[in-house]
Amino acid sequence: MKTIQNQTFDEERALYGSKDTAVKNCAFDGPADGESALKECSNIQAENCLFNLRYPLWHVHGLTVKNSEMTELCRAALWYSDNIVIEDTKLHGIKALRECSDIKMRGCDIISPEFGWSAHNIKMADCDADSEYFMMRSTDLHFNNVRMKGKYSFQYIEDSLFENCTFDTKDAFWHAKNVIVRNSVVKGEYLAWYCKNVTFENCKIIGTQPLCYCKGLKLINCEMIDCDLAFERSEVEATITTPVVSIKNPLSGHISVPSVGEIIRDIDEAKGTVEVQKKDCVCA
Repeated sequence: MKTIQNQTFDEERALYGSKDTAVKNCAFDGPADGESALKECSNIQAENCLFNLRYPLWHVHGLTVKNSEMTELCRAALWYSDNIVIEDTKLHGIKALRECSDIKMRGCDIISPEFGWSAHNIKMADCDADSEYFMMRSTDLHFNNVRMKGKYSFQYIEDSLFENCTFDTKDAFWHAKNVIVRNSVVKGEYLAWYCKNVTFENCKIIGTQPLCYCKGLKLINCEMIDCDLAFERSEVEATITTPVVSIKNPLSGHISVPSVGEIIRDIDEAKGTVEVQKKDCVCA
């Protein structure tokens, strides 16, 4: 493998088409402000590198990035690439990962609006993320110990598993399909509307109007904190371990809850049953 080290590149397509190359202690930065430094490359290893220019890693097949930094000026860093490993790296530019596949990420710090769109097979562990529209339309995600803050995350995702995560995010999991969230905390308004075949297991759910217009929804031993108007027009099977502020018009299924402030039924279609262990609710 060829090694390039201790150099600075700022020209357009500086290392275009490189193959079997290790890039160490290099900076992609400078007054020429060139784009697409490592475009159309294969089998690239980047370690202790600074990426401060746009579009550096497009159409790369076989890529490892370690202990590196992609600054906020490193716009759209990875697109149309596959077989990627990213470890202990800062990804701080907008649209940092899009239409990529077969990605492993560990120990990364992500500050990137529109991160991870239309990606496939991402395994992410021990990462922090601050993003809007995080992972939209992506599939086959497996996250473990990921902490995410932002808005509109995981919309339209499919076939994914999240374990031991903490998400502080509104409008999360809208239109999601075939998803399991386990042993996690999900905080934010309007959780998982219009989702299909989504399961929350041993989770803490916090926020107003969660889980409406859902099909095939399951909650297994979940806490619900500050949750009002929950399950509106949803098909749901749920075992809840904490009181719920209010439940509104579940269409079908069964909800078991220790207590509920109010059960609202004001449409004929609301046939779902609510089993209340403590008879201190106001029912309508």
